[in-house]
Amino acid sequence: MKQRPFSQQCTLAALGTLMSLLPAQALAIEASVSGVSGELSSNVTTWLQPVTIPKGAETESYAPDVRHRVTEALRALGYYNAEIALAFRNRQHVDVTIRRGKPVRVRSLDIRILGDASTDEAFQQAVDNSALSRMKGKALHHADYEALKSQLSSLALQKGYFDAGYRASRIEVRPWENSARITLVFDSGRRYRFGQIQFSGSQIRTSRLRNMAPFEPGDFYDAGKLATYNQRLSASNWFRSIGVQPQVDQTGRQAPSGDAEVADRAATGRSSARRADGPPADGGGARRNEPSPASDVYHEVAAQQPRQVPINVNVIPADRYQFETGIGYATDIGPRLRFSMDMPWLNDHGDSLVNDLILSGPEQEFSGKYNMPLSNPERGNYNIQYGFSKTDQDTSDTNSFESSVQFGRQWNFENDWTQNAYLRTTYEDFKQGNDSGTALLFVPGMSWSHSHTDDPTFPMHGNRQDLLIEVSDKRWGSDVTFARTRLDAQWIDSIGRNNRFVVRGSAGATATSEFHQMPPSLRFFTGGDRSVRGYSYESLSPEDSDGDQLGGRQLLVGSLEYQRRIVGQWWGATFLDAGNAFNDWWPESLKKSVGAGVRWISPVGPIRLDIAHPLDDEEESWRLHFGIGPEF
Repeated sequence: MKQRPFSQQCTLAALGTLMSLLPAQALAIEASVSGVSGELSSNVTTWLQPVTIPKGAETESYAPDVRHRVTEALRALGYYNAEIALAFRNRQHVDVTIRRGKPVRVRSLDIRILGDASTDEAFQQAVDNSALSRMKGKALHHADYEALKSQLSSLALQKGYFDAGYRASRIEVRPWENSARITLVFDSGRRYRFGQIQFSGSQIRTSRLRNMAPFEPGDFYDAGKLATYNQRLSASNWFRSIGVQPQVDQTGRQAPSGDAEVADRAATGRSSARRADGPPADGGGARRNEPSPASDVYHEVAAQQPRQVPINVNVIPADRYQFETGIGYATDIGPRLRFSMDMPWLNDHGDSLVNDLILSGPEQEFSGKYNMPLSNPERGNYNIQYGFSKTDQDTSDTNSFESSVQFGRQWNFENDWTQNAYLRTTYEDFKQGNDSGTALLFVPGMSWSHSHTDDPTFPMHGNRQDLLIEVSDKRWGSDVTFARTRLDAQWIDSIGRNNRFVVRGSAGATATSEFHQMPPSLRFFTGGDRSVRGYSYESLSPEDSDGDQLGGRQLLVGSLEYQRRIVGQWWGATFLDAGNAFNDWWPESLKKSVGAGVRWISPVGPIRLDIAHPLDDEEESWRLHFGIGPEF
């Protein structure tokens, strides 16, 4: 036999010594429960899960621990007089036989809210909606009692009752008469208010940051408003790190006055009540100085002053220059390269600048936006947008070069709608089918948009609406007179966690007597990944005598899609699309398609692969569509 090297012999010896020092393997005990079922049985099993009996140990020595756990599991659900029999098959299995007896029922229930919270609707709703409030006459359930206690304490912290405590918190059980008495008296004390906001580390004017707060000093404290404030500061993109912290003086919190019992009484009938520390009795301890009448008035006035919580906002500025590159692919335009330079803050006003360069085979675009927020950035901004684009698209027979600059004003409303008013100047040199020319346009317009989702990456519930209205007229120097509008909408809803529905639609209309002079960027086309699948990108519109696409005056597109989770982050989809671009309202026909696809939910949004069959084109049988990114 071949001799092992000395080093390996030493290693094996060390491992053997180490294994001999480890405790014997112990597995969680498995319980077979008889005599009870449902919630009682599962609760007993849950309580016994931590029990392990090491190899070689006497199983009966663990009987007291197992019996105690079974007793507590039954008492938690109101059964204090149960009879329990244990039989160990081995160290890994025990048979538990239970005669549960009658449950302890709640005979007396006293739930009270004292202090400022006694008139706070949120606390009353918490009590009314709790299972504990409906427990009188029913079996005692300790979890419902603890749940309400925890909810009231959490609600107090959320709404600024920092001196809150329980004057009485007690369950008194009388097993001999199968009854229980519950007392829960919550004293909120006074409600704190927001104090002044203090900033550190900010490169932006603190007056602007202060204006973004959804509260004023002196308003009642609400932790939800602090979370909203944090989100607003984060959405500004001015900071790399944000900390919004309430400065609650821990030593200033007062214990509930009086002799407050805060312990629960046990089933044995013995009470282990704990009393809060109170002031020294008059006859004992150090002698107290008697307050003067002026001191009494001072303390009375001080007690009436509102208690305030200062807010500290600590931030770290974002990098002044941010660069991003990306590579993508879509069947509409093929491979695409993107490069962006973002300057999230240029000065202490919070002005920002972003520039984007997008390159693909049929389209090349450079665009930029200079943003100037108002003194309250949450209310809106002024902005300047500019850009150049070149399009050479075979499917839509479009060849154009466009340059534009736009001055705008944006309003952000509290109902989550955004309104934009703008004036755009556009110069476009184009060839669209048999139409060609140049157009210089001065276009004032208005737009409105609204979006709400529960998850921006892959929402289960959400909706989005975008409405655009713009006009042009030769009287102010434009080459073409027209009025144009477009509406895009999308709804997403779900049934459960595995069934998802997506509905989207688009409608557009143009009024002009000079349509052949309008540039392609203002005409309507449809077809492709995000409109009518089964057809090429922007291949649906009226055609000229040579069969080339001209674009349409009107647009109508709709889609119905059902998605079903397959497994994990994989979803299957079926859909029906219909739409067309046309000149006469109503269209003679809508192009329709049906298909199926698969979705994988990636961190950057769903990756979509669809195969669609056009129902109105004999030359096209099936078409693949591929896309990446969020749906909104």
